[in-house]
Amino acid sequence: METDAPCDVRIRVDGVAVAAARTFTVHGHHYAVCEIEGLAPGSVLPYEVFLAEDRVWPEPDSPLPPSVLRTLAPDAPARLLYGSCHTPTGDTPEGLVRYGPDMLRATARRLAREGLGAVDGQARENLALLLIGDQVYADELQEPMRAFLRQARLGRVRGEGPGDDAPEDEVVRYDEYAELYRQAWSDPQVRWLLSTVPTLMVFDDHDIRDDWNTSAAWRRSMDDHPWWRTRMTSGLGAYWVYQHVGNLSPDARDKDPLWAVVRDHRDRGSDAGDTLDSFAWRAHEDPASYRWSHRHDIGGVRVLVADTRCGRALGEGDPHDGSRSILGPEGHDWLDQHLTGGPEHLVVASTVPILLPPSVHHLEAWNEAVCGGAWGAAARGPAEKLRQALDLEHWGAFQYSFHRLADAVLEVARGGRGPAPATVLLLSGDVHFSYLARARARKGQTTSRVTQLVSSALCNQLPPNFRRAAALSASWPFHLAGKIMTRLAGVRRSPLSWRLAERPYFGNTIGEVAFDGREAEARWYHCPQGGGEALPEIRRRVRV
Repeated sequence: METDAPCDVRIRVDGVAVAAARTFTVHGHHYAVCEIEGLAPGSVLPYEVFLAEDRVWPEPDSPLPPSVLRTLAPDAPARLLYGSCHTPTGDTPEGLVRYGPDMLRATARRLAREGLGAVDGQARENLALLLIGDQVYADELQEPMRAFLRQARLGRVRGEGPGDDAPEDEVVRYDEYAELYRQAWSDPQVRWLLSTVPTLMVFDDHDIRDDWNTSAAWRRSMDDHPWWRTRMTSGLGAYWVYQHVGNLSPDARDKDPLWAVVRDHRDRGSDAGDTLDSFAWRAHEDPASYRWSHRHDIGGVRVLVADTRCGRALGEGDPHDGSRSILGPEGHDWLDQHLTGGPEHLVVASTVPILLPPSVHHLEAWNEAVCGGAWGAAARGPAEKLRQALDLEHWGAFQYSFHRLADAVLEVARGGRGPAPATVLLLSGDVHFSYLARARARKGQTTSRVTQLVSSALCNQLPPNFRRAAALSASWPFHLAGKIMTRLAGVRRSPLSWRLAERPYFGNTIGEVAFDGREAEARWYHCPQGGGEALPEIRRRVRV
């Protein structure tokens, strides 16, 4: 909960007061985290929010149903919604033309009509929403946010403080990030969705800046900007407050070193802003100092949400020696620890796709090899420029990481790390198109079905010229050319083979996976009619 002044926040569940918390302060902004205990498993219960004695939620005269708390039902089926890349437009006519229909708003309308699977206060399913990257765009702003920046920076004297020479159309300071989140999540339908559906989140590049941590060269170029330190501390600090704290269970939050310090500031009545800044800069400089990845068991489904941005290792040597990896050494160790058999279904949520269209994967692998010197020193500079120009920075561009994860997935799928799950699903976004890719081992058989599911964007459709380029890059001629290039560059052959089940879809979508026992069905919803009140329709459904 964010408030406009320090206060006590109370939560009343099903008419009974059950939780209260005092706000803490970060750079003049006030927040509260209320931990509600003692609820029965499988409950769906309406709740209200009070600031002191004033009820502030639900809002009066809201056309949406009451917000509810949902506790896990251990034996119930599970349903995961997922997506990435959300630009707030409110489904205005101009926004619909450029960005397409807002699938978070549309999903709120759909779930409100469905009743969220509740019958007499009991859950008949476990429901969760995974927002896997680009929840906000700090570097591609809509006019309301640009107007806020103009007003906030009005009269500021150059050189007054860190970040004062910042780009006019990008957020830099913490208060600017706070406004960016407010504008992203204050739409009434989006706000109701986040107040009702358990939600897990992780950052991608635009939460900080486009192509964040693409390479060591990219990072050096950003370090040259005097405002970059303020941007990093503000972006990571705001992410911890607005997104990451909600990923943590009460037990995990109690063990979080930053949370303990923030609570101490709260108890002393002081502002925790400087502490948050120091923490964020250390997390940027030393990724091993904090773990952003998180695990959740939802009935028979294990969900592993991986940090593929902040924890990257950006060495410039041999691409296969581990000095360059998309997770970093600690991130790989964490994923290996939790990537085991036992659950009925295993989900790895990575903001960037693990299995790209094969032609794009080959291009990225070739580019990494050339950047590493496979074609001589003279080719490294042009290859680095190509990497940044074409955003060649997914798993295919980190071959050490790709092979390590592929080997682990196959070991799980063969039962080498405990009882094999029915499915190993790789959920991703980022690329602004949606697809399904089925994978198999090049050698031997697997018990588990391995599938990449991509749903993107929630509200940021590609312009037509980019769609044509993306569709062309996934074509067979490019696939053949990519295979030849990777062999000439000495890239190791993947232990997995895969192909797209159909052509990518370029409209806005939200993905959904429904689990029931050892069965799983993937669905993609879209709004072909558009409009601010349109209900989403299933575009495709397939057993996975």
